[in-house]
Amino acid sequence: MGQLDVKQLKKPKDKALYIRHLIRDLEALDIMLKQDLIEKEPIRIGGEQEFCITNNQFFPNNNNIEVLEAINDDHFTTEIGKYNLEINSDPLLLKENCFSLLQQQLEDLLTKAKKGAKASNSKVVLTGILPTLRLKHIGENYMTDRPRYHVLNNSLKSSRREHFNIHIKGVDELNLIHDCVMLEACNTSFQTHLQINPDEFVDKYNWAQAIAGPVLSICTNSPILFGRELWAETRIALFTQSIDTRRNSFIHHEKESRVSFGADWERGTVTDIFRDHISRFRSLLTSDEHDDSLEKLEQGDIPKLRALQLHNGTVYKWNRVCYGVGGGKPHLRIECRYIPAGPTLTDEIANMVFWVGLMLGHSEAYNKIHEKMDFKDVKNNFFKAARNGMETQFKWNNKLISSHDLILNELLPMAIKGLEKANISSNDISKYLSVIEARAKSHTGAQWMVDNYRNLQKTKTNFEALQNITAYMYKHQFDEKTVDQWAIFNPDDNLKIDTSRIVKHNMNTKMLLVDQNDSLELVSSIMQWKNIHHIPVINKKKELTGLLTWTDLIKLGDKDLDLRVKDVMTTDLITITQEAPLNKAKDLMQKHKINCLPVVRKKELLGIITSSDF
Repeated sequence: MGQLDVKQLKKPKDKALYIRHLIRDLEALDIMLKQDLIEKEPIRIGGEQEFCITNNQFFPNNNNIEVLEAINDDHFTTEIGKYNLEINSDPLLLKENCFSLLQQQLEDLLTKAKKGAKASNSKVVLTGILPTLRLKHIGENYMTDRPRYHVLNNSLKSSRREHFNIHIKGVDELNLIHDCVMLEACNTSFQTHLQINPDEFVDKYNWAQAIAGPVLSICTNSPILFGRELWAETRIALFTQSIDTRRNSFIHHEKESRVSFGADWERGTVTDIFRDHISRFRSLLTSDEHDDSLEKLEQGDIPKLRALQLHNGTVYKWNRVCYGVGGGKPHLRIECRYIPAGPTLTDEIANMVFWVGLMLGHSEAYNKIHEKMDFKDVKNNFFKAARNGMETQFKWNNKLISSHDLILNELLPMAIKGLEKANISSNDISKYLSVIEARAKSHTGAQWMVDNYRNLQKTKTNFEALQNITAYMYKHQFDEKTVDQWAIFNPDDNLKIDTSRIVKHNMNTKMLLVDQNDSLELVSSIMQWKNIHHIPVINKKKELTGLLTWTDLIKLGDKDLDLRVKDVMTTDLITITQEAPLNKAKDLMQKHKINCLPVVRKKELLGIITSSDF
């Protein structure tokens, strides 16, 4: 999330001062480019490892600050959700066994995280979207207690001036209206950084755009959100909509969201890319830590371009341009943001190696890619990959080609050549790119999760199935076996899940509902056709108003079936919440001699639990 010490940009005076620093930062960057001050070599790599914190039942925990303090290591920082943390790796020179070294560093740091989490009765899980996330986890009460996140939330809401409308359609459909940016916390990424020579930056950036679709297709592992099967990489749709400052009524006037793939090929210099961002997206935040970059340059110092970096931190391109200063020298990087976390550490590094290899293997045949491919084809490739994963058909070189054939026949050999040219060890090349090859020939993390979810649903409720999937990933995330070797698993294997059960474990959410004004004869027939003994009754506001039972109909007999449902339904209801212990539901049924309990949140019906569900 970048700087933590920020404030909302409101006052005209603050805006004017911030814009002045922003413009001077751009002028300073132009000067550094012209005077050849930006570092060209050696090339370095780095990564940002986001991860989830859960309790022993594998539900999101809200204790990231407590875990962070227990870890006590500057490599770690907070994320927007109380159930997320992030590791910032040390930069490594791109040479020899650098990828193995990066994996070892991350493994050592994650071991620290596991110990810190264990001290807080928590677990660490690598996953693109935590399967056990529920709607309650995206409220502001789960937002990390750091000023930056609340300031950003207020700024985005103020800019948008209406709730966030989330609509994602896959096998299932998610449609919800939400009042804050906490949906961003559902996304957990493994962000990859590659330093780029400033002389070839724009061409390299365009190439990064061109390969984004194929790379994403082999990396997908986040197909499920709130129990619904959506996109192969649902993070792409979710993040785009959760940080969208455009009001629905103005969506056609502003063509680009703050989270975007881009609008066209880039041209000019890297400064022109930043200028375009500043032109399209108004600044949201400011800070008291700005320097006069031009004065710094005149004094012989390298400026940090704080204003520019702060603005850049609120523009979330899937391939993002980054400026930084290391060892007193300025450099430019491309940050690849679309690769998900997990499901194993080796899978993540393999994804990174594939992407870096392709960036380095950028052959002459693909120079000036903006003259050879239509940008809309490249953009369409990216979103098709997010939806369909390895089932995608790409438009590549003006021809249709499957993800499988493009990766195996063209991109993998290109990545190998790129890595060999950079003197990466043959062991690293073989170890990590063999994972990509095996995945292309078997299945991705997204395919594995969907297959297991559907299999588990045959014997378990959705909620139990998601809990089992999370437990399995936790158990195997540091194993040598990567996701391409994971199979359909037996939920009775030793997954070590805390078996404390709540109503949500057993309740039925796939239920028929009837309106209180429906014909009693029709509803009676429906109950017979579907062999239903209890049917919830709602009003026009979709609020629970009653329950019609088979007992009610038996008492009525065959007379008066021309009545409406509300004339007969039971209105004095005993209800329960989904968070209540399961034993409490059983006790309530026995105490009141009933066989069905509606599960509610305020007046909203979430499901029902019946005696047969036990």
